[in-house]
Amino acid sequence: MHKRFWSRPASWLSSLLLLCATGVTSAAVAKPDPAAALRAKYISLEEPLRQNQFKRQLVLNSAELQGRLQGDIYAIINYPFATVNAGLNNPKNWCDVMLLHLNTKYCHAVKGASGTVLNVNIGKKTPEDLADAARVEFNYSVAAATPEYFEINLNAREGPLGTSDFLIQLEAVALPNAKTFLHLTYSYAINMSGRLSLQAYLGTIGRHKVGFTFIGKRADGQPDYIRGVRGLMERNTMRYYLAIDSFLGATRTASSGRFEKQLQSWFTATERYPRQLHEMDRRAYVEMKRAEYVRQQTVY
Repeated sequence: MHKRFWSRPASWLSSLLLLCATGVTSAAVAKPDPAAALRAKYISLEEPLRQNQFKRQLVLNSAELQGRLQGDIYAIINYPFATVNAGLNNPKNWCDVMLLHLNTKYCHAVKGASGTVLNVNIGKKTPEDLADAARVEFNYSVAAATPEYFEINLNAREGPLGTSDFLIQLEAVALPNAKTFLHLTYSYAINMSGRLSLQAYLGTIGRHKVGFTFIGKRADGQPDYIRGVRGLMERNTMRYYLAIDSFLGATRTASSGRFEKQLQSWFTATERYPRQLHEMDRRAYVEMKRAEYVRQQTVY
């Protein structure tokens, strides 16, 4: 009798433990739906997307954590998801996007044994020989692609001036009324040598530069904005976002005039935020980028 009494609970307990283990395994394997997560983020940002300082449906955040800098932009853009997907789910098109940024001197997509790589030269905000600009190799990968969602990652192990572990990540999800919700992340790690160089820059020619995060009012009553490394991160994240938006805005332009339209659109967009983004006049920017675009088409 004692044997039967204990055998049944032992069998029941074993089954229960097996079910629990199975449940734990299933929970560990199950992954959240990234499209649903991005849509949930869109809903949570409904108010700041509608009312903000940018005069467009955009939210910008920045962070400095454990030797890493990161900027994030969430935005609603007035392009159908199919247009965004066709334009940005293509490594060659990313070179046109990257080149709009002041510091990008060259970009070329190449296919290798392990996938597509974007060879990008990053340098000064003025005309510069490629030999003097740092080469950064971004591994291009598509993390997800569905009819209503995609995620693209550009990763680079090494960067200039003590930077490493670069990430440019873009995810997008379809919205009603032929619109798309974007999330852009731009981040990198920086070592002590790089931080010292950055501090030297921010303490001299970059000392008056600010970001977009409002931190209070100055003595004269004017708004005061975040400075330092987070200000730098916010400026560059915005420049990359405006490059994406300018690229998409020119997709219906004839190929012969498409890059020119992108240049003009990007510069016009940056000049809406002169306190943060103004660096040179339009003519100097356009002439520099025209020359870099020609070089990009002829030098490999």
